[in-house]
Amino acid sequence: MRCELDFSNPLELTIATVLSAQCTDKRVNQVTPALFKKYRNVRAYAKASLVDIEDLIYTTGFFRAKARHIKGLAIKVIEDFDGEVPQTLEELITLPGVGRKTANVVLGHAFDIPGITVDTHFGRLSRRFGWSTSQDPVKVEFEVGELIPQKEWTNLSQRMIWHGRRICHSRKPACGACPVAKICPSVGIGEMDKAKALLLVKSDADFR
Repeated sequence: MRCELDFSNPLELTIATVLSAQCTDKRVNQVTPALFKKYRNVRAYAKASLVDIEDLIYTTGFFRAKARHIKGLAIKVIEDFDGEVPQTLEELITLPGVGRKTANVVLGHAFDIPGITVDTHFGRLSRRFGWSTSQDPVKVEFEVGELIPQKEWTNLSQRMIWHGRRICHSRKPACGACPVAKICPSVGIGEMDKAKALLLVKSDADFR
């Protein structure tokens, strides 16, 4: 299952994922075409003025902080990694604005290196499935990692996020329309009537 953020190289995915903090992927995908067209490499971002970056990304929210992160990570990539986005979690998280979640997205989808991406949806579903009881994303990452084969981590992450966004919602999960309801230990916490549950399900169009 592909990442729902649009990108064509590791740098673009890193920046798109930074922009996705407290913002929908749909909104990010509306913003990045103009951003990626204007700034085609790390040196272009490093030389850019913060105001110019802010003007292109302001609709993603927290745009001033995100602009600083984007410019800062570009400078860091040039100074410490010879202009190439690094390919280890330990190195990625040294970049401004990049935490474990962003790093694992980049590793999995840009470099095909397995990683578990614990966002709010992944964490919620992990608890509902009984895989973890923790609210700490790092603990969830390691606990789920012990249960699931490493080669499945990236695909699992994307499927969990997909399912959480569309069906297993935080407040009103659509249990009656859930394809894994028969094996879910938390089935019944949401709407069980199939017709009513189907009305709660969001479509791919809501996210593209």
